[in-house]
Amino acid sequence: MQHLTLNNGVDMPVLGFGVFQIPAEQTEQAVTDALAAGYRLLDTAAAYGNEEAVGHAIKNSGIPRRDLFVTTKLWIQDAPAETNTRRAFETSLTKLGLDYVDLYLMHQPYGDVYGQWRAMEAVSREGLAKAIGVANFYPDRLLDLILNNEITPAVNQIETHPFFQRTADQELMRRHGVQPQSWGGFAEGKNNLFTNPVLSDIGNAHGKSVAQVVLRWLIQRDIVTIPKSVNPDRMAQNIDVFDFTLTDDQMATIATLDTRTTLFFDHHDPAMVDWLAKRRLDG
Repeated sequence: MQHLTLNNGVDMPVLGFGVFQIPAEQTEQAVTDALAAGYRLLDTAAAYGNEEAVGHAIKNSGIPRRDLFVTTKLWIQDAPAETNTRRAFETSLTKLGLDYVDLYLMHQPYGDVYGQWRAMEAVSREGLAKAIGVANFYPDRLLDLILNNEITPAVNQIETHPFFQRTADQELMRRHGVQPQSWGGFAEGKNNLFTNPVLSDIGNAHGKSVAQVVLRWLIQRDIVTIPKSVNPDRMAQNIDVFDFTLTDDQMATIATLDTRTTLFFDHHDPAMVDWLAKRRLDG
């Protein structure tokens, strides 16, 4: 497994396993299978409702904690944000059954972002989170956070796939030492990604699937990726992407697929802001 070094010196696997939209009752087995396939980066969130199942799989795996990289995420907190962020973090730790997480992300760029970030800085200084970062931050919000706080986010997890490639966003992150991480790397199959002729032709040239081409494309762009599957065969296929390299011409061809727009939801849309701001987690 290849690793990238974050801006605070922490090493992060370039490919991991995500559990978004995996029902809690299926998550423990999925994570167990992923760990057996060789994944060591696990990505969950309080909002996913499956942290406890991820924790059970970790505990029962027998894999030393130091060999795992575990990410979870903070949902939008009510005031006082700093107090509630600490409480939310401790709840996640308890559900995961861990003494620390390797990466703690602010899941959405809304609410009292500064208060939430100050609390996250505190858990970072205490070693309870080895690194802290954000998710779904567009360049303006990310730069504002960087310029007005002590700790620069180590990671920004954003929608990134062949149809929304985020090259300008990645360049800004590179300048400021923020590691990009992809969610939705397969675009959830939208735009017929898995039968796209460009990606299929490149896959055929290497004897690889479209999914493997997409993951390799992200890795060669130095973007961390976290594919999700509940199928052990697909898990094994998704991690088998370190034995081939896309050529410069193939990378350039994939670049032509960029539509420069989200396929999911726009964080600049007032209706989406309103929906996210009003959503609260149970418990």
